[in-house]
Amino acid sequence: MDEVTALDQAHAAMQAAPEEDAARLRFYDRLAHCELFLMLKEEAGEGDQITPELFEVGEAQYVLVFDREERLAAFAGRQVPYVALSGRAIAGMLAGQGIGLGVNLEVAPSAILLPEAAVDWLNETLGHDPREVEAAISQVQAPTGLPEALITALDGKLATAMGLAESAYLVGVTYETGARGHLLGFVGAVPEAEGALARAASEALTFSGIAAGAMDVGFFRGNDPIVARLRKVGLRFDLPQPQAPRAEPVVPPGSEPDKPPRLR
Repeated sequence: MDEVTALDQAHAAMQAAPEEDAARLRFYDRLAHCELFLMLKEEAGEGDQITPELFEVGEAQYVLVFDREERLAAFAGRQVPYVALSGRAIAGMLAGQGIGLGVNLEVAPSAILLPEAAVDWLNETLGHDPREVEAAISQVQAPTGLPEALITALDGKLATAMGLAESAYLVGVTYETGARGHLLGFVGAVPEAEGALARAASEALTFSGIAAGAMDVGFFRGNDPIVARLRKVGLRFDLPQPQAPRAEPVVPPGSEPDKPPRLR
């Protein structure tokens, strides 16, 4: 039996609940972030320029992608050129071109035709710039009223952000302006990664079906005074950290009776 992929599972959940926006958003989230194999008309040229193979369905044009190389080969029935890209990158490449996306056609339960409007929507959604905190915070409290779908989405997003920050805390906040809301505060973020972390938080909101204004994003150093308050009341997310190489102790020759020194 063929492997059931994460995209298959997300598609099945969407099909089982056609009226549920959250299931549909989870499918698009999975599509955007998985590796897809795009069928090409010819091998990539100089400068990695690619020419996707176009297929006409009715009056519309589609490119074809597959979430496994084996599925691409099964569809084509022969050796064909292809390139591996993220769904995000493919949506960006196709946006505004009047071209739809055919996913796993004829070879998987997740087979689906996404029209050009869906591709444009996905690219626009992924391109939203998140709002970062600028107003001063007067109060910090435990987060309340946020759906479990957002917590799950944040946990999944941040689990892939290895080494980009020490941790993150979700809290409720009141600003000096009197406005209230929620904040995802990153502690010890790598400066160059702040944009990527903010986008990940924004996507977690979007693909959970929650309005973009429901959560702000902030970045703090470990010694900032507010961090103590975040740690006290916040919901903590631990980002995975790269493991430092372990230094093996140097043992002088002859110091281990069971391992005599080698003679040359």
